[in-house]
Amino acid sequence: MRIIPRTERRAQRRTTRATLRARTRTHRAQTRINRHGHGTLATHCIAAGLPTREAATVAASLRRNATKAKVTGTAGRAHAGRHMRDCRRYTPAEVARIAVVYRPRKPAYRAAAAFLVVAA
Repeated sequence: MRIIPRTERRAQRRTTRATLRARTRTHRAQTRINRHGHGTLATHCIAAGLPTREAATVAASLRRNATKAKVTGTAGRAHAGRHMRDCRRYTPAEVARIAVVYRPRKPAYRAAAAFLVVAA
């Protein structure tokens, strides 16, 4: 049995924690959508497996495409740290209609868009 150096163990733990955090974030978003039947576009993107920052980018693009797809969603209020923000919540079917119009260039965004179309 090989003795693993401390720095290597720390690196392994760090990557394991990052993987677990990503999996937890994705699962929480999916559960939230399943529980309520709708979610913000960022929530749908996180449920598709994107990290938070990329999910915000894709959500902004999907928001622009929502008007093209003539999808309005439901008005709501979202928690944004200590503040409340007005938001629109969309069902998985509405997000699928928006994602069909959405044409990303980045491969990760393409995979997320394909997941959003199939998730409905």
